[in-house]
Amino acid sequence: MTNEKSDKPIFDFKAVFEPDDYLYFYGDSLTEERTKTEIEFLVKELQLDKSMKILDLACGHGRHANHLAKLGYNITGVDITRGFLEIAKKEAKEKGISVAYIKKDMRKISFGEEFNRVLLLFTSFGYFEDEENFKVIKNIANALKSGGLFCFDTINRDGFLKNFLPYTVMEKGNDLMIERNSFNSATGRIYNKRIVIRNGKRKDKPFFVRLYNPTEIRDLLVKAGFSIYKMYGDLQANPLTSDSKRMIIIAKKEISFEK
Repeated sequence: MTNEKSDKPIFDFKAVFEPDDYLYFYGDSLTEERTKTEIEFLVKELQLDKSMKILDLACGHGRHANHLAKLGYNITGVDITRGFLEIAKKEAKEKGISVAYIKKDMRKISFGEEFNRVLLLFTSFGYFEDEENFKVIKNIANALKSGGLFCFDTINRDGFLKNFLPYTVMEKGNDLMIERNSFNSATGRIYNKRIVIRNGKRKDKPFFVRLYNPTEIRDLLVKAGFSIYKMYGDLQANPLTSDSKRMIIIAKKEISFEK
């Protein structure tokens, strides 16, 4: 799907990340058990301790941030979607926990070596042009203290393309989320002309995601002053292979790059 005036693919960000539809279709898979397993991975692999400051970038509705805060960690959550932040804040208040939630575009954050750890989870990367995607990584490097760790969770292009499906349908009751996918090897992007049908009404939610293979991500991280600390195929610490659908990279900030 393209814009006739600019010939650029349409990305309806507000529609794609509209909290009600998003959580309606994905919420059942985001179980407490799954979250607990992911938190255990983060605590162990990032060697978290209570003295650290942790940034959860693109924190969404606070699934990880609130859980970590409940365990006593010092968390700042950043997201661009107001509706998600409202859900996260409400849950934090109900649980009596403290999280500093900030509404901000990840391309525009300007933290200066404030955090010991940064999280970017659940495919929250690759929604911009390549230069802007790299700027996000540079912003993360800026936010980290020297020696700090960055946990990066995204789709592994190699594994994704091996199991590529041009069409998928998710059903919930009488409602449908229809994914119509195409991959452009020149841009490295998957283009999804998503359709949601709820209560008999159709909503178009087109978007794209830049998919990377491990080598590309490694090169971007090294360029921004990181070294690769560990690589996994999922948040259960299974090895990363060419068949892995996801890649979890833990990178260490070694040097400061030139601004």
